[in-house]
Amino acid sequence: MFIPNLLSTESGSERIVRARIVIVEDEPDLREAVAEYLGAAGYDVATAETAAAARSLVETQSFHLAILDIAMPGEDGLSLGRWLRSRLPIGIIYATAAGTALDRIVGLELGADDYIVKPYELREVLARVRSVLRRVPQPTESQDRKAGTERRSVAFGPFRADLDGRLVTGANGAVIDMAKSEFDVLEIFLTRANRLLTRAAISEAIGFTEDPESSRAVDIRIMRLRKKIEADPANPKFLRTVRGEGYIFSLPAGDGN
Repeated sequence: MFIPNLLSTESGSERIVRARIVIVEDEPDLREAVAEYLGAAGYDVATAETAAAARSLVETQSFHLAILDIAMPGEDGLSLGRWLRSRLPIGIIYATAAGTALDRIVGLELGADDYIVKPYELREVLARVRSVLRRVPQPTESQDRKAGTERRSVAFGPFRADLDGRLVTGANGAVIDMAKSEFDVLEIFLTRANRLLTRAAISEAIGFTEDPESSRAVDIRIMRLRKKIEADPANPKFLRTVRGEGYIFSLPAGDGN
């Protein structure tokens, strides 16, 4: 189902496009009710009943916000959220059943912008959507057109990471030799820059089970990664340790493009 809204607002010579929202929810009545309510509020809304259907939608169009049910048959909302974040600069709101605090915590650690507990009121959904969209840069029409064709690339210091080509270059375009496991960790941090990530969250994003061996594996990958991107690995500028909490990748303002 797609509820179109072709209105746009002018900003100088650019047209600011209406925010597009995808709702992924396996309960049809709830899914359609939320879509209709947000459509009436002025948003372009698409819906999907499974993660697989949502992935198909993203192959042909971009979105600014996703509302994801965590507990779905097949691929769950947390896994879908990780995938969306790896492809789009998208806001994410998780919908979770009452009493599943662990899922909410894991979701926020993996980069969700908000969560909402089911059953919920439609007015609450709208309020949270507006709040998240205020924190997500509103794209212009030209930026939106480019989003589907440009490669995902992040700059930090003298480095640039091509996330689609899985390639890191340094000063003068020199290629940084990086193992797949090291790039996997770097991509997790670059797509969640300036956010504290626990070892458990990093392990989850990589696909590890949460156990002491996984934590050690994460630490080893980070140690190796620092040797390749930090001028002084013992005093890192980018990939910093937050004692007793985890790690954070500091991306200074102005970097990232």
